[in-house]
Amino acid sequence: MFDTSALTGPGGGAAGPGAAASSEPAPPIEPDPVRTLELKPQIVEQLSTVFDPEIPVNIYELGLIYDIAVDKDGLAVIEMTLTAPGCPAAVTLPAEVQGKVKGVEGVTDARVDLVWEPPWDKDRMSDAAKLQLGIFD
Repeated sequence: MFDTSALTGPGGGAAGPGAAASSEPAPPIEPDPVRTLELKPQIVEQLSTVFDPEIPVNIYELGLIYDIAVDKDGLAVIEMTLTAPGCPAAVTLPAEVQGKVKGVEGVTDARVDLVWEPPWDKDRMSDAAKLQLGIFD
């Protein structure tokens, strides 16, 4: 099972079944451009190993990752969405992301902020993902 303690939902509140409801937004971080630049390639590499269970494409290529930021202390905050609010992987995917990002050398902790705006659509997918899924515009 994955640790869901650092997950936040829309507006920064707790996310997922069993999570305490919170109107408190997640504390903002002060992104460190150098740390972010240094760690982002390894974080993306890890995110590329996470797959939506219903779609045979990794979540990074699907365009589910909206932002990656790392502060000076090594806290990585991943802003991501899901293909739909009712996605059956609403708890497992963010938790898996958190676990993979925490495993990156240089990352001291990880938080996943689950957002719904802007809504995900197929235009967020990479060309490689579209090709793999047979989506031609």
